[in-house]
Amino acid sequence: MFFVFFAISATSWAQFDPSAITRVENGKILILLDLRWTDAQKTEVEKLFKLDSTVWQKINSAVSEVMLDSVSWEVSHISESEVELSKVIENKPVFHFNVNDVFLFDDNWQVAPGYVDQEKVIYGANNFNKPQNFQYQNGEAQFFLPGFQRSKKVYIAGSFNNWDPNQQPMEKADSGWVVKLPLLEGKYLYKYIADGNWMTDPNNKLIENDGAGNDNSVVYCPNFQFLLKGYQKSRKVFVAGTFNNWNRKELRMSPNSEGWSLPLYLKDGTYSYKFLVDDEWITDPNNNNSRKDGKGNENSVIGTGEENVFQLTGFADAKRVFLAGNFNNWAPNELMMEKTANGWQLPYKLASGNYEYKFIVDGRWMTDPSNLYTTGNGSEVNSCLAFKPNYTFSLDAFPNAREVKVTGDFNNWVTDGYHMVKVDGKWTFPVYLSPGKHLYKYIVDGKWIIDPTNKLWEENEHGTGNSVLWIK
Repeated sequence: MFFVFFAISATSWAQFDPSAITRVENGKILILLDLRWTDAQKTEVEKLFKLDSTVWQKINSAVSEVMLDSVSWEVSHISESEVELSKVIENKPVFHFNVNDVFLFDDNWQVAPGYVDQEKVIYGANNFNKPQNFQYQNGEAQFFLPGFQRSKKVYIAGSFNNWDPNQQPMEKADSGWVVKLPLLEGKYLYKYIADGNWMTDPNNKLIENDGAGNDNSVVYCPNFQFLLKGYQKSRKVFVAGTFNNWNRKELRMSPNSEGWSLPLYLKDGTYSYKFLVDDEWITDPNNNNSRKDGKGNENSVIGTGEENVFQLTGFADAKRVFLAGNFNNWAPNELMMEKTANGWQLPYKLASGNYEYKFIVDGRWMTDPSNLYTTGNGSEVNSCLAFKPNYTFSLDAFPNAREVKVTGDFNNWVTDGYHMVKVDGKWTFPVYLSPGKHLYKYIVDGKWIIDPTNKLWEENEHGTGNSVLWIK
């Protein structure tokens, strides 16, 4: 969303505290309205926030939702006279702003500088000058800034608090400044503010530009640790795998009393990996879980998160059955399934998301006969799996249609779309959608249409419109 900043003079807003009118919190924009305002004040707020003039009439009743300019807002009645409007925004806006700045939003915005989309973070390891500069344990992150003894006030701001410069003060210690924050596992951007001066962490080697000309320090709250026991006489040890595209010189491990270790953040999923010890590749001697990658290479395998059990019923006479999908780059000879009394199966850990896959039975590729949800056409049809689905597309307006597909920004608008399944006259397709805004359309017997049951839509470059869906 593009931020349009308005400098509001003290005279114009003498009757208002802008910070009390609007704020961003937990991925939502919130606007506090007071029914006691004068007509002139209400008109000023309508212009400022581009609100429909009928908003006052709409919120003056016990409604829980209102439509304003084709956008759905939740309504919360704070008191008899105060009403709060809120809506989810696709990404948290985290520009540095002052309390007297008022910001408006354009829903066509896609990327916010300084915001971290945790679902897109696959892995990450810290690179501080000293271990005590950052520590993470039991959901609590401790930041330590050595020096700056002459500073009167030091704050920390980042993607974890919407870059609020006044929200999180640090405490002065004997040799610097320290703060403890409750943070979930994942990636965060941050800066220190010493006596009003913003700066990156001088003790953190990880710096990332936000695309708007600002450099921010990067920190990861780890949830996993690679450990290679022994090899104390080795000069250098790295770890690499499918999570970092086998980059052999990126993740250097540190020596300890047991051998070598590297704590890092690793997104849920299944990964192959190896250690590079003094330029020699080895599998993990302490991990019995390994498999070949289809190229003759034996790799160690780890998995985090929950398992999905892929099952293929029947085919008792088959000699070998493999599983392949976009979760393993469609490697055909890597994921060998185990034979069971009823067929074949393979437990496989995945992150929440939408996946495509096929079975390979004695060299013959085939879709899952027990899964009706597919995508693609002809020989390029794949079975679809929504792991931990949180939304189901449903369309009952075309019970006599021959074929209905749903497509959108969640599957790159592929024309083959997701093939919906008709049950009792209603077309459905379950998916996992990340929090925020999504655009989509249905394709009914080759004709693209917006969702006739969804009032939320926006114009597109073709003048045909797209339906809008917000996921909390």
